[in-house]
Parts: sequence; C-alpha cells; structure tokens
Amino acid sequence: MKYLFVIIFLFEFIFSQKILIPMDQVQKDHLKAYGTTFWVLGEKIKVEWLLNYRGGSFLMDSYPKIEQECRLRGVSFEIINVDQNLAIYNEIEINNMDIVLLEKPPKIAIYTPPNKQPWDDAVTLALTYAEVPYKTLWDEEVFNGTLSQYDWLHLHHEDFTGQYGKFYRNYHTASWYIDQQNQFEQMAKKLGFDSVHTQKKMLAQMIKNYVNNGGFLFAMCSATDSFDIALATQNIDVAHSVFDGTPIQKDLIDKLKYNETLAFKDFKIISDPMVYEYSDIDYPPSNNPIVRGAEADYFTLFSFSAKYDPVPTMLTQNHVSNIKGFMGQTTGYNRKKIKKHITILGEDQTNPQVKYIHGNYGKGTFTFLGGHDPEDYQHFVGDPQTELSLHRNSPGYRLILNNILFPAARKKERKT
Repeated sequence: MKYLFVIIFLFEFIFSQKILIPMDQVQKDHLKAYGTTFWVLGEKIKVEWLLNYRGGSFLMDSYPKIEQECRLRGVSFEIINVDQNLAIYNEIEINNMDIVLLEKPPKIAIYTPPNKQPWDDAVTLALTYAEVPYKTLWDEEVFNGTLSQYDWLHLHHEDFTGQYGKFYRNYHTASWYIDQQNQFEQMAKKLGFDSVHTQKKMLAQMIKNYVNNGGFLFAMCSATDSFDIALATQNIDVAHSVFDGTPIQKDLIDKLKYNETLAFKDFKIISDPMVYEYSDIDYPPSNNPIVRGAEADYFTLFSFSAKYDPVPTMLTQNHVSNIKGFMGQTTGYNRKKIKKHITILGEDQTNPQVKYIHGNYGKGTFTFLGGHDPEDYQHFVGDPQTELSLHRNSPGYRLILNNILFPAARKKERKT
C-alpha cells in the first residue's frame, strides 16, 4: 500500500508540472520554438499560448518526449511547478495578457509554381527551418478543388494580373523569364483560358472564395497588391499587349471594382510594361524606391488588448516591438489606399507606409505583410538564400510563424 501511495504521488507530481517554452529574449531559437509547438500539437497535446507573457510564450503539460524534442531542436524550455503555474496565471489575469488554447495543427499549403526555388519565398524558408510540415500546390490543384483540403494558404511573390511579375523591361530576354512565360501560357491553355491574365484572375477569385468559406490566407510581397488588383479587374484587360497580344481596356480608372477587393481601395493601375510596379498601393514605389539602409529602416508593431482583441494580439506576438524593415516588389502599403475596416498591425510612423495588416472576409481571414524577406533588406533576382540558422531569433520571421499557429487557436475560458 505504501508503494502504491508513492507511485500515485509521483504520477500526480509529474503531471502537475508544465513545460514553458519562453519567447522573450532568453529563447535560443525563436523560429524552431514555433516548429516545436507545432510538433507538440501534432502529438495531440494541447498548448496554451500566453499572449503578451514573455513575448508570447507557450505552456503545455510536461512529457519527457517534449523535453527531448526541445533539446534536439535547440529550443529553450523551463519546467514549471504548480506554484509557478498559478503565479503565471495570476500575472496574466491582472495584466494586458491572455491565454488562447492551441488544439490541432492546421494543414498548410503554399501556392507556388513548380520551378520556384525555396529561397524565393520567406515562408517556405521559415517552415523548412522550423520543421513545420506543408504541401505545395499551383494553379491546376486550385482549379481541381484541392485548396479546400487545407486550413491555411500562403501566397508570396506571385503576380495575379498576368504580367509575369512586371519583369519585362530588365528580363524579358532572360531564359528564366521566357521559360516562365511559356509555362504560364501552357497552364492557362490547359485550364481552358485564352490568356494568362484571365486565368490568374479567376484563380484569385477562387482563393477569395476559399477565404469566404473559412480559409486563412497569408500573403507577402507582390502577392498582396496583385491579388486585390486581380479582384478589381475581373473581365477587364489591364495587361499590355506585350503580355497577351491585346490592347489594354480604355478608361481603366472608371471600370475598377474596389468593392470586390479584400484590403485596398481607390488605387490607380500602372499598366506601362516598362515600369516595375503594379499600382500606387505600394509604398515606397518599386520603380522609385526609397533605400534608407537596414540600420535606419524600422516599422513598429501596434499594441492590442489581449483580452478584447486576441486575434491581432496573436499576430503581433514578439520579443521586440520595433522590427527591421525589408524591401520587396511590394514593400509596404500606402495607408490612404487601405480600406477603413482593415486592422493595421504594424506601420512605419515616419512615412505613409503601412507594413502589416489583417482583415476578415466571410468566415475566414487574411493577413498581408509587405516585403520579400525579413532578413534580406533588398532582395534581388538571383540572390543567395537566407540562412535562417544565422537569424534564429528574427522578429520579422516571427510574424510569419505567428500566422501558422493562428488557425489552431481558440480563446480559453479562464476560471474565476
């Protein structure tokens, strides 16, 4: 009987303990901490996301296999006893903090053409380094209905206007550009369209429907504004004849349907194929960029009420509030072109640039982040990939990884 009591006591003691994965400055590898949390969810173990507590830390029941996984991945963790756990809950209760419960890992898809290199997409880099599983899909899979199988979709440096990224001026004679154009034209023809831009616009509409039906959309760089431009120009030809052999629609500004877009309004299309820019949404404009240098370029995350605004709070969890800026074909957004109902998550307070936004559409949500790579200030075609092992505490990459956990979260009812 005595031994049975000891066994019961030890069992209760072990399972009364918690593992805390801190996300403040003490964390050795913030990016792999997200991957570890994703792995824990995959083991059917629930995780408490402690919003605004030590940079948005993760708390879970204590299991030896979790400790082992943290050690293997180089992730800092702490063993928390009952008293410490209660102290954490009390601190959360009386401060601008809250708890959301992560229950199930979302199924992740990345929209990407077959020839895209992993370093062309910061999200692919982030998920690969963090060891988060994902699938890739492209136009044919979307048209075949595969998208409905996934909870979360990422778009990156894509062009939904059918202008091949507006690289015409500098690269239209390059072999990679010619191969891409042939690939896109063949796919459009296979799907029954007479031009790439009509096919890509239909694709954008299908992704919009995916969000309306409850999907989570995350986009970066040119995928953000080109997506909304495609929605506003359904049945309107904005592609110059060098792209599709047909003239641009006359009186474009009077035909744009801003009510069809997710995030942006009142923008003007830049249809000149010799100008490396889609519209006046982008700030600073790609054809006339303001290069301040990485040391001088920052944007600031907004501070939200964790208890009343849990969604934007989740999306802005970080160990710093000022994030290094980074450029892209679409670096940021002119705040005058953003719809009023959109939540601004991060902005450069010294100029008109908004960097990070979020909104709802139907049953789903969308989040847009300007720029191409958070640790490559001015990314050029052919640049080498970013080695995330050298940036494992990157605040910019943390914003990306906040988004992959967002679909797994639901507000936790606190006991009083």
